[in-house]
Amino acid sequence: MDSADVLPWFLGADLLGAAALVVEPSWTPRERDAVLADARPDLVVHPRVADVVAADGVFPAGDEDTFFYLPTTSGSSGRPKVLLRTRGSWLRSFAALGRLHGPVLIPGPLSSSLFLFGALHALWCDQEVRLLPRWEPNAAAEATRRAGAIHVVPAMLAALLDVLDRRSELRENCALRTVVCGGAHLPEEVRARVARLLPEADLVEYYGSAEHSLIAIRRGADGLRPVPGVRLDIRDGILWVRSPLAFSGYLRSGVLHPPETEWSTVGDRVELDGTGALVVRGRTGAVVSSGGRLVSAEEVEAVLRSVRHVEDVVVAGTPHPTLGAIVTAVVEAAPDRWPALRELREAARASLEPGKRPRRWLVTKALPRTAAGKPARAAIARQLRDGTLAAEPLR
Repeated sequence: MDSADVLPWFLGADLLGAAALVVEPSWTPRERDAVLADARPDLVVHPRVADVVAADGVFPAGDEDTFFYLPTTSGSSGRPKVLLRTRGSWLRSFAALGRLHGPVLIPGPLSSSLFLFGALHALWCDQEVRLLPRWEPNAAAEATRRAGAIHVVPAMLAALLDVLDRRSELRENCALRTVVCGGAHLPEEVRARVARLLPEADLVEYYGSAEHSLIAIRRGADGLRPVPGVRLDIRDGILWVRSPLAFSGYLRSGVLHPPETEWSTVGDRVELDGTGALVVRGRTGAVVSSGGRLVSAEEVEAVLRSVRHVEDVVVAGTPHPTLGAIVTAVVEAAPDRWPALRELREAARASLEPGKRPRRWLVTKALPRTAAGKPARAAIARQLRDGTLAAEPLR
């Protein structure tokens, strides 16, 4: 479906027992054509479709094993893939996340599975859904006056906290009682700011993937713990998952390709801390090959995000004739406040081996992002390679 009114169409398709795919408006024509070629939809709904006739006597079709949703991978690391999910996989995910206070604010497009999940979870909780068609920190902060819960990713949460920190009247009237954060690792500094600025709100973090849905949840200071019923196995540092919440397979040219075994992986590097909590180190594909060394982009990013006035950062490789690539940090600056290159370099020297430290530093007002609000790694790497990234050297 390619409709501005996604939720009614999606729920209507589910009522009829049909599986729906929500088109991401930012896809290039090549990406869109490739996704539709894999999904092979029987019907495409466009915003121009205005004459809808209500039908009486429609009874819900299917059960928990019925396919209801065709999510796509986020596109943060490459061409989107089309997945297939049953109702039961998300119903069990809703139960694992638990009940929320309402109304529930969804501050991003429903073409993102993360925000669609949040909207449907709110309905499962019998709560009102309040949608913002696109992310805008000031609008989201205003909307928290009348919202009991919100679904965000870490970059959104940091930006929301910036607004609440600057505007005391919004902070004092913020009605949030639960902040649900997924999509990426949440820095400890952001957790501390939530506790300081929103002392009445519970912070619930979850780790998952498009393929596995929820894998682990963190509530309070307890660390990421596996969702009940989800089994984890760490093989050579890579996480493998066996889960009743998992997807049913990939669609390629309209044909379902189920996982080959009950255990599957998306290549996330993990470890367990001293308490047995899960620590996620990042996707194996997010590496820079520089001078024969493989540098974990997310390890470097975690260090640099702690520096003042850094809203977010992506580490990628800039092509180099002899090294293959040089480690490049693209820093998203806080509004009207440029991070200091000296402080970034000091943070890198204090926490990273010499070969992992960025050799090129760029700054931008806004990183390219996916519909879910995550940095679009593939687009950033491509624009670095082509010299088209809207960034300038940091001095």
